[in-house]
Amino acid sequence: MGSKHSCTLVTGAGARAEQAGARPVVRAAGHATPGRVLPVTDNTHVRPEPTGTATAAARPGPGGARRSRGVDPRSVALVAVFTALLVAAAVVPGIPVGGFGVPITLQTLAVLLTGLVLGPGRGGVAVLVYLLLGLVGLPVFSAGQSGLQVLSGPTAGYLVSFVVAAVAVGLAARTVVRRVRRALWVPLLVVAAVVTSVVVVHALGVAGLMVNLKLPLSAAIGADLPFLPGDLLKAVVAVVAAVAVHRAFPDVLVRPARRRA
Repeated sequence: MGSKHSCTLVTGAGARAEQAGARPVVRAAGHATPGRVLPVTDNTHVRPEPTGTATAAARPGPGGARRSRGVDPRSVALVAVFTALLVAAAVVPGIPVGGFGVPITLQTLAVLLTGLVLGPGRGGVAVLVYLLLGLVGLPVFSAGQSGLQVLSGPTAGYLVSFVVAAVAVGLAARTVVRRVRRALWVPLLVVAAVVTSVVVVHALGVAGLMVNLKLPLSAAIGADLPFLPGDLLKAVVAVVAAVAVHRAFPDVLVRPARRRA
Protein backbone atom coordinates (compact mmCIF):
# COMPACT_ATOMS: atom_id res chain seq x y z
CA MET A 1 0.00 0.00 0.00
CA GLY A 2 2.78 2.42 0.95
CA SER A 3 4.80 1.47 -2.14
CA LYS A 4 1.87 2.11 -4.42
CA HIS A 5 1.29 5.57 -3.06
CA SER A 6 4.97 6.42 -3.30
CA CYS A 7 5.12 5.42 -6.94
CA THR A 8 2.01 7.45 -7.62
CA LEU A 9 3.50 10.56 -5.99
CA VAL A 10 6.78 10.22 -7.84
CA THR A 11 5.08 9.63 -11.13
CA GLY A 12 2.84 12.66 -10.64
CA ALA A 13 5.80 14.82 -9.68
CA GLY A 14 7.67 13.67 -12.77
CA ALA A 15 4.73 14.62 -14.97
CA ARG A 16 4.58 18.06 -13.43
CA ALA A 17 8.36 18.45 -13.96
CA GLU A 18 8.03 17.61 -17.65
CA GLN A 19 5.15 20.10 -18.07
CA ALA A 20 7.07 22.89 -16.29
CA GLY A 21 10.27 22.24 -18.27
CA ALA A 22 12.33 21.75 -15.09
CA ARG A 23 15.59 19.87 -15.25
CA PRO A 24 15.00 16.31 -13.97
CA VAL A 25 17.45 14.24 -11.98
CA VAL A 26 17.35 10.60 -11.04
CA ARG A 27 16.74 10.15 -7.34
CA ALA A 28 15.49 7.39 -5.05
CA ALA A 29 12.74 8.42 -2.62
CA GLY A 30 11.74 6.06 0.17
CA HIS A 31 10.39 2.85 -1.41
CA ALA A 32 9.94 4.41 -4.84
CA THR A 33 11.04 2.49 -7.86
CA PRO A 34 14.66 3.33 -8.78
CA GLY A 35 15.04 5.32 -11.99
CA ARG A 36 12.08 7.62 -11.40
CA VAL A 37 12.78 11.31 -11.93
CA LEU A 38 12.04 14.14 -9.53
CA PRO A 39 11.96 17.82 -10.44
CA VAL A 40 14.78 20.02 -9.20
CA THR A 41 14.11 23.72 -8.92
CA ASP A 42 17.11 26.00 -9.61
CA ASN A 43 16.77 28.94 -7.20
CA THR A 44 20.07 30.61 -8.20
CA HIS A 45 19.57 34.36 -8.57
CA VAL A 46 20.70 35.59 -11.96
CA ARG A 47 22.12 39.14 -11.81
CA PRO A 48 20.90 41.26 -14.71
CA GLU A 49 23.62 42.54 -17.03
CA PRO A 50 24.12 46.32 -16.77
CA THR A 51 23.29 48.31 -19.83
CA GLY A 52 23.63 51.86 -21.07
CA THR A 53 25.81 54.26 -19.15
CA ALA A 54 26.93 51.76 -16.50
CA THR A 55 28.25 49.37 -19.14
CA ALA A 56 30.04 52.15 -21.00
CA ALA A 57 31.66 53.39 -17.79
CA ALA A 58 32.88 49.93 -16.84
CA ARG A 59 34.18 49.08 -20.28
CA PRO A 60 37.95 49.72 -20.58
CA GLY A 61 39.25 51.98 -23.27
CA PRO A 62 41.48 51.10 -26.22
CA GLY A 63 44.18 48.63 -25.35
CA GLY A 64 42.14 47.13 -22.51
CA ALA A 65 42.94 49.84 -19.96
CA ARG A 66 41.99 53.37 -19.10
CA ARG A 67 44.46 56.21 -18.63
CA SER A 68 44.55 57.92 -15.28
CA ARG A 69 44.11 61.69 -15.37
CA GLY A 70 45.97 62.51 -12.18
CA VAL A 71 48.30 65.45 -11.72
CA ASP A 72 51.98 64.74 -12.33
CA PRO A 73 53.70 65.26 -8.94
CA ARG A 74 57.09 65.93 -10.53
CA SER A 75 55.70 68.74 -12.66
CA VAL A 76 54.04 70.32 -9.63
CA ALA A 77 57.31 70.16 -7.71
CA LEU A 78 59.32 71.68 -10.56
CA VAL A 79 56.84 74.52 -11.04
CA ALA A 80 56.95 75.26 -7.30
CA VAL A 81 60.76 75.26 -7.22
CA PHE A 82 61.12 77.65 -10.14
CA THR A 83 58.35 79.91 -8.85
CA ALA A 84 60.38 80.22 -5.67
CA LEU A 85 63.47 80.95 -7.79
CA LEU A 86 61.63 83.81 -9.48
CA VAL A 87 60.64 85.23 -6.11
CA ALA A 88 64.22 84.97 -4.85
CA ALA A 89 65.52 86.74 -7.95
CA ALA A 90 63.15 89.65 -7.32
CA VAL A 91 64.07 89.89 -3.65
CA VAL A 92 67.72 90.60 -4.51
CA PRO A 93 68.03 94.40 -4.50
CA GLY A 94 68.10 95.92 -7.98
CA ILE A 95 70.40 98.54 -9.40
CA PRO A 96 68.53 101.78 -10.22
CA VAL A 97 69.06 102.94 -13.79
CA GLY A 98 67.75 106.20 -15.23
CA GLY A 99 64.92 108.19 -13.74
CA PHE A 100 61.96 106.03 -14.75
CA GLY A 101 61.96 103.58 -11.83
CA VAL A 102 63.03 100.45 -13.72
CA PRO A 103 65.96 98.77 -11.90
CA ILE A 104 68.38 96.12 -13.14
CA THR A 105 67.43 92.86 -11.43
CA LEU A 106 68.01 89.13 -11.78
CA GLN A 107 64.43 88.52 -12.88
CA THR A 108 65.26 88.24 -16.57
CA LEU A 109 67.90 85.63 -15.75
CA ALA A 110 65.40 83.65 -13.67
CA VAL A 111 62.70 83.85 -16.34
CA LEU A 112 65.00 82.63 -19.11
CA LEU A 113 66.37 79.84 -16.90
CA THR A 114 62.83 78.73 -16.03
CA GLY A 115 61.81 78.43 -19.66
CA LEU A 116 65.07 76.80 -20.73
CA VAL A 117 64.85 74.11 -18.04
CA LEU A 118 61.12 73.42 -17.80
CA GLY A 119 60.04 73.99 -21.39
CA PRO A 120 57.09 76.04 -22.63
CA GLY A 121 54.29 74.46 -20.61
CA ARG A 122 55.64 74.15 -17.11
CA GLY A 123 57.93 77.16 -17.56
CA GLY A 124 55.02 79.36 -18.56
CA VAL A 125 52.95 78.09 -15.65
CA ALA A 126 55.74 78.80 -13.15
CA VAL A 127 56.09 82.41 -14.35
CA LEU A 128 52.32 82.85 -14.42
CA VAL A 129 52.02 81.64 -10.84
CA TYR A 130 54.74 84.08 -9.83
CA LEU A 131 52.92 86.98 -11.46
CA LEU A 132 49.59 85.98 -9.88
CA LEU A 133 51.20 85.88 -6.45
CA GLY A 134 52.40 89.45 -6.92
CA LEU A 135 49.15 90.72 -8.39
CA VAL A 136 47.09 89.40 -5.48
CA GLY A 137 49.22 91.35 -3.02
CA LEU A 138 52.32 89.36 -2.09
CA PRO A 139 55.49 91.53 -2.27
CA VAL A 140 57.31 89.35 -4.79
CA PHE A 141 58.11 91.97 -7.43
CA SER A 142 61.26 94.09 -7.48
CA ALA A 143 61.62 96.54 -4.57
CA GLY A 144 58.82 94.69 -2.74
CA GLN A 145 56.08 95.93 -5.05
CA SER A 146 52.78 94.09 -5.37
CA GLY A 147 49.16 94.54 -6.35
CA LEU A 148 47.38 95.50 -9.53
CA GLN A 149 48.85 99.00 -9.46
CA VAL A 150 52.11 97.68 -10.92
CA LEU A 151 50.26 97.23 -14.23
CA SER A 152 50.07 101.01 -14.49
CA GLY A 153 53.73 101.55 -13.62
CA PRO A 154 56.91 101.61 -15.70
CA THR A 155 57.68 97.91 -15.16
CA ALA A 156 54.32 96.64 -16.45
CA GLY A 157 55.58 95.81 -19.93
CA TYR A 158 58.51 93.84 -18.56
CA LEU A 159 56.31 91.86 -16.17
CA VAL A 160 53.87 90.93 -18.92
CA SER A 161 56.76 89.91 -21.16
CA PHE A 162 57.99 87.33 -18.65
CA VAL A 163 55.28 84.76 -19.44
CA VAL A 164 55.73 85.17 -23.20
CA ALA A 165 59.52 84.95 -22.87
CA ALA A 166 59.37 81.74 -20.79
CA VAL A 167 57.08 80.08 -23.32
CA ALA A 168 59.13 81.24 -26.34
CA VAL A 169 62.53 80.21 -25.00
CA GLY A 170 61.00 77.02 -23.62
CA LEU A 171 59.83 76.02 -27.10
CA ALA A 172 63.33 76.59 -28.41
CA ALA A 173 64.88 74.58 -25.57
CA ARG A 174 62.52 71.64 -26.06
CA THR A 175 63.28 71.50 -29.77
CA VAL A 176 67.05 71.81 -29.36
CA VAL A 177 67.42 69.39 -26.46
CA ARG A 178 65.28 66.70 -28.06
CA ARG A 179 66.46 66.92 -31.68
CA VAL A 180 69.96 68.40 -31.79
CA ARG A 181 73.22 66.82 -30.70
CA ARG A 182 74.68 68.09 -27.47
CA ALA A 183 77.65 69.88 -29.03
CA LEU A 184 75.27 72.46 -30.53
CA TRP A 185 73.09 73.04 -27.50
CA VAL A 186 74.93 76.06 -26.09
CA PRO A 187 75.30 78.15 -29.29
CA LEU A 188 71.74 77.47 -30.45
CA LEU A 189 70.20 78.17 -27.07
CA VAL A 190 72.27 81.34 -26.63
CA VAL A 191 70.85 82.64 -29.90
CA ALA A 192 67.34 81.68 -28.82
CA ALA A 193 67.72 83.33 -25.40
CA VAL A 194 69.20 86.55 -26.81
CA VAL A 195 66.51 86.83 -29.48
CA THR A 196 63.80 86.19 -26.87
CA SER A 197 65.27 88.81 -24.55
CA VAL A 198 65.43 91.48 -27.25
CA VAL A 199 62.28 90.70 -29.25
CA VAL A 200 60.01 89.82 -26.33
CA VAL A 201 61.26 91.30 -23.05
CA HIS A 202 62.73 94.55 -24.33
CA ALA A 203 60.09 95.13 -26.99
CA LEU A 204 57.22 94.73 -24.52
CA GLY A 205 59.16 96.72 -21.93
CA VAL A 206 59.49 99.62 -24.37
CA ALA A 207 55.78 99.33 -25.18
CA GLY A 208 54.95 99.51 -21.47
CA LEU A 209 57.06 102.66 -21.05
CA MET A 210 55.28 104.27 -23.97
CA VAL A 211 51.81 103.40 -22.70
CA ASN A 212 52.16 104.06 -18.98
CA LEU A 213 54.68 106.91 -19.00
CA LYS A 214 53.48 108.43 -22.29
CA LEU A 215 57.02 108.43 -23.68
CA PRO A 216 57.72 108.73 -27.40
CA LEU A 217 59.34 105.71 -29.06
CA SER A 218 62.82 107.22 -29.13
CA ALA A 219 62.71 108.13 -25.43
CA ALA A 220 61.37 104.69 -24.48
CA ILE A 221 64.14 102.95 -26.44
CA GLY A 222 66.72 105.25 -24.84
CA ALA A 223 65.39 104.35 -21.39
CA ASP A 224 65.58 100.63 -22.23
CA LEU A 225 69.06 100.54 -23.79
CA PRO A 226 71.02 100.53 -20.50
CA PHE A 227 69.43 97.16 -19.64
CA LEU A 228 70.45 95.46 -22.89
CA PRO A 229 74.14 94.59 -22.16
CA GLY A 230 73.29 93.06 -18.79
CA ASP A 231 70.41 91.05 -20.24
CA LEU A 232 72.64 89.63 -22.97
CA LEU A 233 75.06 88.45 -20.27
CA LYS A 234 72.15 87.00 -18.28
CA ALA A 235 71.00 85.08 -21.37
CA VAL A 236 74.42 83.41 -21.68
CA VAL A 237 74.50 82.54 -17.97
CA ALA A 238 70.97 81.12 -18.12
CA VAL A 239 71.88 78.92 -21.11
CA VAL A 240 75.03 77.56 -19.48
CA ALA A 241 73.12 76.72 -16.31
CA ALA A 242 70.22 75.15 -18.22
CA VAL A 243 72.51 73.00 -20.38
CA ALA A 244 74.23 71.74 -17.23
CA VAL A 245 70.83 70.76 -15.82
CA HIS A 246 69.80 68.93 -18.99
CA ARG A 247 73.07 67.02 -19.14
CA ALA A 248 72.74 65.98 -15.51
CA PHE A 249 69.01 65.20 -15.77
CA PRO A 250 68.24 64.25 -19.38
CA ASP A 251 64.57 63.54 -18.69
CA VAL A 252 63.57 66.98 -17.36
CA LEU A 253 61.93 67.95 -20.65
CA VAL A 254 60.38 64.50 -21.07
CA ARG A 255 57.00 64.02 -19.41
CA PRO A 256 56.69 60.70 -17.52
CA ALA A 257 54.29 58.19 -19.05
CA ARG A 258 50.97 58.09 -17.26
CA ARG A 259 50.14 54.91 -15.46
CA ARG A 260 47.39 52.77 -16.85
CA ALA A 261 44.58 51.56 -14.64
